Amino acid sequence: MSARDCRRKFLKFFPDGFYDETYLDWERNYKEEAHQGWERELNQKKYRAMLKAREFTEIAHQAVRLESRTNLLFSFEKMAIRDAIKPPAGARAFAEGLYEFVYGRGDFERWRDVVGGLPRKQTRVLTWPVLTVFPFIARPDVHIFLKPNVTRLAAKEYGFDFQYASKPNRDTYASLCAFAERIRKDLRDLKPRDMIDLQSFIWVQGSDEYD
Repeated sequence: MSARDCRRKFLKFFPDGFYDETYLDWERNYKEEAHQGWERELNQKKYRAMLKAREFTEIAHQAVRLESRTNLLFSFEKMAIRDAIKPPAGARAFAEGLYEFVYGRGDFERWRDVVGGLPRKQTRVLTWPVLTVFPFIARPDVHIFLKPNVTRLAAKEYGFDFQYASKPNRDTYASLCAFAERIRKDLRDLKPRDMIDLQSFIWVQGSDEYD
C-alpha cells in the first residue's frame, strides 16, 4: 500500500472523511467527550489549584475516571494504573508528573520515568498506551496516543519510516508525532482538526477492525 491507498481505505469506510457521521460515531466522539471532560475538570487553572491544595489523589482519580470512559487502554492497563495511584505517593507522583508534562516543560523522558517509578501491584504500569493516553486526552492539539502494533502496521502501510522502540523514549515519540504531521499535511484537504483525527486515521489503517 501507499499513502494514497491509505487515504482510499479511510474514505471507503468514511466517505465524508473526518466529518462523516459514522466516523464521528465510531472514532471521534468518545475521545472528544473525554477531552471535554478533562477541560471541565482538569484544565490548567483547576489542575494547578488542586496541586497547590495538595489534592493529588483527587487529581489522579479524576484523570483515571476520564480515561475509563474510553476504550483506549486494555483492561490490564486500566487496572495497572488504578493500582499505581492507590498509594498516596503514587497519586502524588502521577499528578505532579502529568502536570509538568502536559502544562509544563513537556519533557517526555521525565514523564516516562515518573510512570516507570509508580507502584506496581501485578501488571507493569509503564507501557506506551498508559504513557501517552493521559496527555492525549488532556491536549489533543499537541499529544498523540500510541498503540504500538497498530501504529507500526499503519506506518508500514503508509510508507512512513516509524522509528519504534518497545522501551518508551523521546525519539520514538517524536517519530510518531512526525508521522502524524505527515498525515496532517497529506490530508489537509480533509481538514483534520487535531491529534484525535490523526490518531483515528492511523487506527483505521492498522486495526483489524477495518480489514
